[in-house]
Amino acid sequence: MVEKDWSLLNGLALAYIGDAIYEVYIRDYLLQTGKTRPNQLHKSATNYVSAKAQSFLMHKMLEEDGLLTEMEVTMYKRGRNSKSHTSAKNADITTYRVATGFESLMGYLHLTKQIERMEELINWCIQQIEEVQNGSSKK
Repeated sequence: MVEKDWSLLNGLALAYIGDAIYEVYIRDYLLQTGKTRPNQLHKSATNYVSAKAQSFLMHKMLEEDGLLTEMEVTMYKRGRNSKSHTSAKNADITTYRVATGFESLMGYLHLTKQIERMEELINWCIQQIEEVQNGSSKK
């Protein structure tokens, strides 16, 4: 089988698989934390996988010096700049596009078999969301 150059794939195709992969990791994480009721799982997952959450996480990744490689930023931008004919139900177009870029990055890492790196970033994302949740619950 010939190895494909996944860096040439369009951003929406990368986001298509990235969305699914990221959601599986989040669902797995939530089950491991002991959440088992479907309604509880869905509500908790939204804190991680919504366009708003993904946009927040992507902005934080970009702000953190040295977190992302040049190629990872390129793959994010490919997804962000893709012209989609759909939009999120609960997000403005800018938030939706940044989230699409986030999903494209995850898709690129998955397809290029950079699983350790993808898991490193997903764990970083989980930590960021946990910090926000723990910080807001103290108020």
